[in-house]
Amino acid sequence: MVLDSGEVFMDQVEAESVRDRLDPDVRPDPPKTAKPPAKRSNVSKKERLSHNGVPTPSGGGQGAERRTRAPLRRPLSMEATPQRLRGSQEVADRRVVQPPWRSGSAAPSPPTRSLTSLSLGSGGWMRRSESTCSVNYPLGPRAGRGQMRPATSLPHIAKGAGGSALPSARPCLLVALRPLNLEEEKRTFFQSDYKYEPQFEYAQPEPRSVLDKYREGSGLFLEQAVGIMECVLRKFGSYENFEEVTGGSVLPKSQVWAAVRKYLQKEGCVGEVVVRLSDELLSQAVMVVESCRPTLTINLAGARQHWLEGMLRHEIGTHYLRGVNNSLQPWASAEARKQLGLKPANPTEEGLASLHSVLLRKQPHLWRAALLYYTVFHAASMSFSRLFGHIARFVQDPDVRWEYCLRAKRGQTDTSQPGCFSKDQVYLDGILRILRHRRNIDFKMLASLGKVSFEDVERLRPLAALSRTRIPHFMRDQERYLQHLDHIVAVNELDDPALEQLLP
Repeated sequence: MVLDSGEVFMDQVEAESVRDRLDPDVRPDPPKTAKPPAKRSNVSKKERLSHNGVPTPSGGGQGAERRTRAPLRRPLSMEATPQRLRGSQEVADRRVVQPPWRSGSAAPSPPTRSLTSLSLGSGGWMRRSESTCSVNYPLGPRAGRGQMRPATSLPHIAKGAGGSALPSARPCLLVALRPLNLEEEKRTFFQSDYKYEPQFEYAQPEPRSVLDKYREGSGLFLEQAVGIMECVLRKFGSYENFEEVTGGSVLPKSQVWAAVRKYLQKEGCVGEVVVRLSDELLSQAVMVVESCRPTLTINLAGARQHWLEGMLRHEIGTHYLRGVNNSLQPWASAEARKQLGLKPANPTEEGLASLHSVLLRKQPHLWRAALLYYTVFHAASMSFSRLFGHIARFVQDPDVRWEYCLRAKRGQTDTSQPGCFSKDQVYLDGILRILRHRRNIDFKMLASLGKVSFEDVERLRPLAALSRTRIPHFMRDQERYLQHLDHIVAVNELDDPALEQLLP
């Protein structure tokens, strides 16, 4: 599924209703006028290609002229179809498997086959950030039309699959912890002037062991989290202003496609990852395995000029390439990881990806990771409504505050009780651990070894199969890479001695 640069990806077979939803300043090209039948025998080789570049059998004579030629279609790797237009028959293929980020001896199991292979079966999967699992799937009669959220908003918790989902497959953690009555409770909460305590209902409550695993919020890096956010507020007044000033303008479709093609070429991934654009996605991006192919869907509303490539570094340059490299290693299976006594991939995996999101920015503030950490910590001792008011210090938009509180309180039924779901603390936790040890980490080797903790790099080095591994382009010059990490430390006003004291 190659991201072709030709006209076939933007100007073919679009329904009028889809055209109307495109950006007003980026219209698809008008459909091409069909050639007269008498000239069909002279059709060019390019026009005989199917939507994925596979030659269409051609023949001469009148018999060939009578055959109806299938209309050209855009490659699957250049889809821009809104989510709600896809048929329900595809739901069964959308299988998102999400391992917990901390699982002790039961380390996250990596894919057992290369993610670049077309032979990935229905059980195949690629590891990805929880924060990106957010396609707006319908949820039976409760489903409403998806609404775009501002990029300041957290990615929305994924909606469950419809009735065509495989009954034997347990939904991923995000789906299971998304309340069935979410919209009703949100409406009641807002109508009460933010004083009502939501009472959430779940289709399939997670086992107590899963919720217990994430019920303890950590305060180890609370001082750093507050410092990061206060730094942004001092410089920009509010996060919303920070986003507008440093993120740049929202890009039109044509520029998003150009940026994606350019990035895939940089990493040598052209044809390996299916890329789609959506005007219905509730998060900034989502990377999943869909129809047995690694698929990245990008939210057009969050594709900002100076932040788009950071998202690609996070999803493709980190999660995807480390997954590919991991599949080449002797520890590619869960059993092998257990035998070698490997540490869980997280918090290294998400910490590294989060650093790469801001790596090349002029103002690489770690706001999102800091606010997630802060919100989870206080959710452990506050009700939903109290937490909602508490984080107003950092977030003005009520819809954005709702998202952060919802993530921190997921799994609870009665949110008047204190309690948290601490999974989202992994981002800042991983970031600060990596920054603390950045002078001692071989980052090229960390990328080559796949889904491993930086603490396991040295002991795995002699066992590694490195001949076919790939290193992201932005990690190849380690000296320059370290300079960028130093810049992140300086901009966020982090203190190395304090980190050394917290993490000996």
